[in-house]
Amino acid sequence: MNHNEKKILLAEDDINLGTILAERLSMKGFNVTLCDNGNDAFDKFKSDKFNVIILDIMMPLKDGFTLAKEIRAEDETTPIIFVTARALKEDVLKGFSIGADDYLTKPFSMEELMMRIQAILKRTIKVEEENVANEFNFGIMHFNYVHQSLKMGELEHKLTSKEADLLKILCSNKNEVVFREVALRKIWGDDTYFNGRSMDVFISKLRKLIADEPKVEIMNVHGKGFKLVVKD
Repeated sequence: MNHNEKKILLAEDDINLGTILAERLSMKGFNVTLCDNGNDAFDKFKSDKFNVIILDIMMPLKDGFTLAKEIRAEDETTPIIFVTARALKEDVLKGFSIGADDYLTKPFSMEELMMRIQAILKRTIKVEEENVANEFNFGIMHFNYVHQSLKMGELEHKLTSKEADLLKILCSNKNEVVFREVALRKIWGDDTYFNGRSMDVFISKLRKLIADEPKVEIMNVHGKGFKLVVKD
């Protein structure tokens, strides 16, 4: 994969780790901006456009969760990866509920980080290149997968990449069961427990977005998965 011109914002307060990660990502062809605290990272975010944002959670001045919330308030689509020494289930779920696209627990290998970044970039490139079956109408809603937007009348919601991926699978299989394992492997790459819980968080967020359309519902299908039910 060609990484030319792909920019990464890396916020890591451990200077040694941050420098190593930045150097190795640079060797892979990325343009890396390294910050050692949340305030500087937010300033860099506002002054430039990035393809991927990597955030440590425990940072001085502004922690990663707070920074991610501020980023999402202005940009709902740029992929965010959390890296942290904290492996608590609550932190993982909190990260995904804020709008993170992935979550890595320290220590991790450079190969694993690269795989996560490549998966995100692959989805992004696929969206840019894909020109069919990217727009869906259901009820009074219009979903544009390329633009990661969900509209109901004049109201428009911007979706994260995983929200858009999930909604596209549901729309492509309208009124049919989408099996959990299929969605997890297609979007997350595997069907581990944590990935399953994160998918549940994203499903809940999608349900809230369509709550005002009475003819549309995302149903749980016990023991199987989910179904986007659209009533005529």
